[in-house]
Amino acid sequence: MPGRKSTTVVTPRTRSRPAQVLSQRALNRALLERQWLLRRAKRSAPQAIEHLVGLQAQAPNPPYYGLWTRLEGFRQEDLATLLLDRQVVRIVLMRGTIHLVTARDARRLRPLVQPMMERTLLAHRTYGRNIAGMDLDALVAAGRALVEEEPRTLTELGALLAERWPDRDPNSLAQAIRAFAPLVQVPPRGIWGVGGQTRCTTLESWLGQPLDASLSMEELVLRYLAAFGPATVLDVQTWSGLTRLSDVLEGLRPRLRTFRNEQGRELFDLPDAPRPDPDTPAPVRFLPEFDNVLVSHDDRGRVISDEDRKRVATRNGMVPGGLLVDGFFRGAWKFRQSRGTTTLLIEPYKRLSAQERTAVEEEGERLLDFAAADAKTRDIQFVRSK
Repeated sequence: MPGRKSTTVVTPRTRSRPAQVLSQRALNRALLERQWLLRRAKRSAPQAIEHLVGLQAQAPNPPYYGLWTRLEGFRQEDLATLLLDRQVVRIVLMRGTIHLVTARDARRLRPLVQPMMERTLLAHRTYGRNIAGMDLDALVAAGRALVEEEPRTLTELGALLAERWPDRDPNSLAQAIRAFAPLVQVPPRGIWGVGGQTRCTTLESWLGQPLDASLSMEELVLRYLAAFGPATVLDVQTWSGLTRLSDVLEGLRPRLRTFRNEQGRELFDLPDAPRPDPDTPAPVRFLPEFDNVLVSHDDRGRVISDEDRKRVATRNGMVPGGLLVDGFFRGAWKFRQSRGTTTLLIEPYKRLSAQERTAVEEEGERLLDFAAADAKTRDIQFVRSK
């Protein structure tokens, strides 16, 4: 476990006032507090989604687990209703990945990440090459018209666009629309227990409102710090997928506090943000696949070791459900369903003490109560780490 020492270092920038050093454990407890993982919060789902600046949502169910592990009394219908009522949406945002965000945040966040989306697509060695030389304005206008006529899958969209541009790769045409237009995944995608293909339309058409470019980069950074700080410039860039944010943090410096981590890197934070005692108890938590806690820092040692991070990264780009014990990543979990039985499979990456195993089982029972209330039989199995 990371050390708990607290000391100071003197750097050229801080000779007048040495920066306090925050240990990995101190950073861990700060992150857990701001992510509502030290105790379940008595907040609504929309409040949580906005505070967290969205939940990563490549698959339909992870946002449900992410909210369940953070909110007191959360039920599946709380989120499903928001999706059906168009109060929250699934849209590509930070890091070019699907996020579940409130409708208001979708309208405000997408303009900030739009340049990154376009650059990434044009630089892609397949998609960028396949649309080179095209009239992009004409392509995007045609794509918008098709998905606003009715929600379509990307396969359907690409095939229809290829009728107009038969010499172009259909998938690359569809990916261009995904990058250049703010597409949302419409229900039943994302509704708990309901299947369905991933069909998209534009955010403007779905909400009946235009994009809102009023959110500043400074405000975005402050929101990140409130949910993920203290953080380095590289941490903010890793989370957002944006670059050249040093100037933004420098401009905010008078409004922020600064610290150092144990490696000497400068950390920025909101002055009054919670930074709990490193010895604050942390309960067992089951994080869903792709949870932002595990992917939103350049230095992720505050929650997962380099060894475990490398191990997780080998799984075909997937980020498995994460088991937190004493606040740190200790293994993976998933469900297996067979003949009316739902089994929670827990794969500890390190040995659990008897007390830790009991706490994991108790929280696992609560997870099964939430996820598999209708199962005839429910079970928990610990599996040997591969």
